[in-house]
Amino acid sequence: MSMNWAAFAEAEPDLARTVEERFGSFTHHVLATLRRDGSPRTTCLEVRFLNGELWLGMMPGSLKALDLRRDPRFALQANPGPGTGMGGGDVRISGRAVEVEDDRTRGAYVKEVEPPEPFHLFRTELTEVTRTSVEDDTYLVVQVWRPGEPVRTLKRT
Repeated sequence: MSMNWAAFAEAEPDLARTVEERFGSFTHHVLATLRRDGSPRTTCLEVRFLNGELWLGMMPGSLKALDLRRDPRFALQANPGPGTGMGGGDVRISGRAVEVEDDRTRGAYVKEVEPPEPFHLFRTELTEVTRTSVEDDTYLVVQVWRPGEPVRTLKRT
């Protein structure tokens, strides 16, 4: 089961807002894809939250785009920022990336984002959103969301 960003944001608005703020703090984030042999590949990219979707745009022929065409599973981690502060916590999103090729959707994205062309455009289907943070300098707090379930919060000392 998976959901797009709008469905997640409707189901869990507080966590969605925190995740968007975390990704909005920096331009570049870390994307993990699967190589042909199944081993992981990590690369940097920019992401966009736009019109109820989380979008991944990539240069034409990039290895990460080719990975996603072959196997759509991905993990995306927000840039942790400088130093060790991790302001806003560590945020990760997992799911599947679906390449968008219809001209109308791509045209709307181009109008809004003005990416260098040509490019690959993927919309995401979420399977998990996780935020890890420290509370009161004492507790490690992990929030985990999966489609069809409420956010689970785990606290550890």
